[in-house]
Parts: sequence; structure tokens; C-alpha cells
Amino acid sequence: MGRTGAVPAETLHTTFVQTGEATSVQAGDATSPLHVVAVVEYDGTDYLGFQVQRNGRTVQGEIERALLNITQDPVRVVAAGRTDAGVHARGQVIHFAVRWSHTLTDLWRALNAVLARDVAVLELREAPPGFHARFSARSREYVYTIYNGVVRSPLLQRYAYHYPTPLDVEAMDRACARLIGTHDFFAFGWPPRGENTVRTVLRAGCRRQGNLVHVELEADAFLRSMVRRLVGNLVLVGSGVLSPQDFAELLLLKHRRTPAVAAPAEGLCLVKVNY
Repeated sequence: MGRTGAVPAETLHTTFVQTGEATSVQAGDATSPLHVVAVVEYDGTDYLGFQVQRNGRTVQGEIERALLNITQDPVRVVAAGRTDAGVHARGQVIHFAVRWSHTLTDLWRALNAVLARDVAVLELREAPPGFHARFSARSREYVYTIYNGVVRSPLLQRYAYHYPTPLDVEAMDRACARLIGTHDFFAFGWPPRGENTVRTVLRAGCRRQGNLVHVELEADAFLRSMVRRLVGNLVLVGSGVLSPQDFAELLLLKHRRTPAVAAPAEGLCLVKVNY
């Protein structure tokens, strides 16, 4: 075990539960960087996305500002996924290297003390050797929430897409099943780098919980805007405009002019990253 009781990368997804704690009380060494991995939750409403941009507030910028405040050294944070403007997370994973002479428990508490109220570090520990938040990830899980009530809900408007017309969730679930497997998702998004638009969907489904409709997707990786564009077209299935077969045939498109535009950002949440 290292200074923090590091765990192998292959078990990280089972040990990173949202318990609200750090996993070490031992002190670090300020002379050499400590490689840290953390689980972060944030309300993305007031951010231009995770990744630092030239102008505007970002989640990465907020975390790096907090680390600079605490350590007096610039620290670069790397995330498992670059969520877009307005998108939320309750299971974002980040890693960074930091010079820190106190315990990781102290670092965890200090971060949560200075971070903005819409960002929190749920868990923090020393990273396993060779760990990379993005490249070590085996899959990501997203949930998109639709509020399918007649009257808008002010308490849900930051976290769910209000769609007042009744939705056929069973038809949407059948359409989701067509996504499972390896497909070219060119019609549904843009790769963060390069030109590869092929992704493998491991799990896809749609379920109703009262007036809430949840679209749940797990894949090895996602294209930019992929989930929101999928949901936009799934809503057309639920509305009877498209059949599940029509939806499946959208995967064959060689252009991005799908029948629906992307669903709004507020309904989307990155819930878990698996390693």
C-alpha cells in the first residue's frame, strides 16, 4: 500500500462509492508530486462545461482555482469526460498531481471548503500507478431525465427537460435496445478529437418513474452531444412521430440532419465512470 492505500485500477469502480470521505490520514511529501484521483459532483447549470475555456466559468477552472488557492501552485486537472455547457455530474472522475505535505483528508476538506457551492469532491485518494481518468476508463454511464408532466415544475427545471405531451416509454425503451452493440454514431455527435465516430453501447434503456422519464445509457465512450441528440430523437419515438425501427435506421445516416435536434442540456447527468 502507498501513502493512501491505493487500489488497483480494475477495482476502482467498486471502491469509489459516494461516501463523502478521503481514504487516507497519512501525510504526503511536498518535495514530490502526489498523484490523486477524485470523484466530483456538480450542478452544471451556471458553467460553460467542464473543460477550461478562454472566457467563461467552467468546472475544471473552478477546481483548478480551488487547488491554486490551497497549494499556491498551478495544478492541471484531467477528467474522465468533458461534459458540455449546462450538463451535470454526480460521478465525474478526475486526476491531478499536487505537491501537498498534509494528509489527503486535509486536502479533501480544504477543497470542499473553498470550492463553489455547486461543485463538491465526494471522494479523494491516491491514484493507482499509471491511472488516467480518461484513458483508464472502461465505460461511462449517463442518465437523461425528462419531466413528462403537463405543468412545468420550477423545482425540477434545472435538472430535467420539461416535455408536457404524454410519452410512450415502452416504445422508447424498444428503440433504446437498438443502440446496444458497436455502431457508427456519426449522425449523433462529434468526436472530441480525430474522426472516429464508432462507439460501443453496453446498456441502453428507458423507464418511467411517475412523471419522470429516465433514459439510461452506458458506453465505452460518447461523442460530443451524442446522448442529447439520441434523446431528442427518442422523444419523437415516444410521441409517435418515429417508430423504433425508424429510430434504428438513423444509425445508417451519413449526415447529422436527424429529425430532432439535441435535447436540452439540463436533463443530462454523468452518473458514473467505471474502471
